[in-house]
Amino acid sequence: MIVGGFFLLVSVVSWMLTGYLRRYALAQNLIDIPNERSSHSAPTPRGGGVAIVLSFLAMLLALNWIGWLPNSLCLALSGAGGVVAATGFLDDHGHIAARWRLLVHFSAAVWGLYWLGGLPPLIVFGAGLDLGWLGYVGAAVYIVWLLNLYNFMDGIDGLAGVEAVTVSCGAALCISLVVPDSNDWLLPTFLAAAVFGFLVWNFPPARIFMGDAGSGFLGIMLALLSLQSAWLAPRLLWVWLILLGVFIVDATVTLCRRVLRGEKFYQAHCSHAYQYASRCFGAHRSVTLAVCAINMFWLAPIAGLVALEALDGLVGLMAAYLPLLCLAYRYKAGARQPQVRRSAAD
Repeated sequence: MIVGGFFLLVSVVSWMLTGYLRRYALAQNLIDIPNERSSHSAPTPRGGGVAIVLSFLAMLLALNWIGWLPNSLCLALSGAGGVVAATGFLDDHGHIAARWRLLVHFSAAVWGLYWLGGLPPLIVFGAGLDLGWLGYVGAAVYIVWLLNLYNFMDGIDGLAGVEAVTVSCGAALCISLVVPDSNDWLLPTFLAAAVFGFLVWNFPPARIFMGDAGSGFLGIMLALLSLQSAWLAPRLLWVWLILLGVFIVDATVTLCRRVLRGEKFYQAHCSHAYQYASRCFGAHRSVTLAVCAINMFWLAPIAGLVALEALDGLVGLMAAYLPLLCLAYRYKAGARQPQVRRSAAD
């Protein structure tokens, strides 16, 4: 009952804050204007993701105050998430050079890893694998990559929000199956609640966009929560990687193909698979709902089997990703796109 009340409270606060931020964006002319790389046809306010940041950070502090959240985990999430969100907020209002954003991202990753205790040992085919200091480096790169790919994948109405809600809820369920006596499932649940309040405004057709503050915050929160879960049970890291499969596969395939062509990976573009699919179907809603269905009916069951130890984590990851790789190539992830605006609208 108490948890349900907190979930509702976080969602309502996020929803109310998003409405306020929409009015603020309109008053300050923080408008996303469509261009040749956009997937939208109408100017739309941006920056609504700040509502996710504020409502979730407030809940972290409340959980810490009542003793449900350890100080170290609160510092890891609030410190790393806060600095990434602040940098994204400033970038939404102006422009911060890519090298400085990347410096902030790695600094936030190091901060989070310090308070989490680094990368826990991995389980591969039933055997423990401790990477030592290489694990710290790999974990930092993983955090920064997930942070940035979430920004890359926030390009059509509702997609980033639906991904965060379904992944967080799936992870919370798996955590409760693996460690039923722990309260650690609460964190992804409350993150889903914060995103849900925003998603009411962002679901196609969107009335406000998330912005870099929200997408970067979600990326680093999901990365840190996945590592924190791995300290509870190593196989839970595989669970998170499986649940995040749509975003990881699309963004990684797109990045690799663009880098191999010699393109600047940090420049805006419209060559992700989800962007091509939205142009192909002529609507954002169809693609967003398709991703929701993939997460719920394909990735979540595989993640559940891994959580229950009915399937090896690496085997489950490969089985989950193979169809996603086929879809990425079917919808031309990373292919060179003509510089002509083709808008998708609902």
